[in-house]
Amino acid sequence: MTTGISDPLAGLLGSQRLTAVVDIGANPIDGEPPYKRMLAKRLCTLVGFEPQADALARLNGGKSDLETYLPYAVGDGTRGTLKVCQAPGMTSLFTPEPRILNLFPGFAHFGRVVQELEVETHTLDSIAEIGRLDLLKIDVQGGELSIFRNGKARLGSAVAVQTEVSFMPLYTGQPVFGDIDLALRALGFVPHMFAHINKRMILPLHNAENPYSAMNQLLEADVVYVRDFSNPDKMSDEQLKHLALIAHHCYGSYDLATNCIHHLMLRGSLQSDAVERYLAILKGAA
Repeated sequence: MTTGISDPLAGLLGSQRLTAVVDIGANPIDGEPPYKRMLAKRLCTLVGFEPQADALARLNGGKSDLETYLPYAVGDGTRGTLKVCQAPGMTSLFTPEPRILNLFPGFAHFGRVVQELEVETHTLDSIAEIGRLDLLKIDVQGGELSIFRNGKARLGSAVAVQTEVSFMPLYTGQPVFGDIDLALRALGFVPHMFAHINKRMILPLHNAENPYSAMNQLLEADVVYVRDFSNPDKMSDEQLKHLALIAHHCYGSYDLATNCIHHLMLRGSLQSDAVERYLAILKGAA
């Protein structure tokens, strides 16, 4: 297996292994995943989960040797009913909530259930195919909180989580942003950035030519949480190194990467000019 040793930041950090990424809901319906650059540079491994057969087949058809895709539905370990919706991105173990869907253009159609599949869910902590976990990307339409609660052991060593959050509950009984925020803070993470914000226009006002038109109403967002960098002593050298790689390559958070390198330098784990060398890398890439 060829690693990304030609990447200047990876060379500077000298981590002992590739960054381990897990993607729950790996079907890339909302664009390219944040770790795409790391995969292209052979800086990470990926274990992805996609219970929809067609999407799983597409993922397996184009994967590299660093990628593994599995058909498991991840949840609380019990049996559930997967509601396959008209819009694949709304498929969920939760039932779409018409009262909320009817407030926004197109959502009553997007959330129409076209098939129901009985599935056995697996907890994050119980999945043997996952070795290490540094970055978790998760988009499971309402099931995120259950996965966090049943994945505390694996998340205990992770350094970053990109999760979808909802400000309006599109599904019956769906946890919303505040629930997710409290759960991740309890696991030692802090909010870092919004990777994507999804707004919609409230009916009856709408744009007949573009149902995606928006004003101010928040609907959903992808939020990146990172291991609390205000307590660097609670992170190992490897955690700081992988957080630096993720911050740099996935999110362009060069300040966070610099902070990680700074603490590694203070520990004597990197040479005393490590920050200066990293800033030179940034300057050279500009």
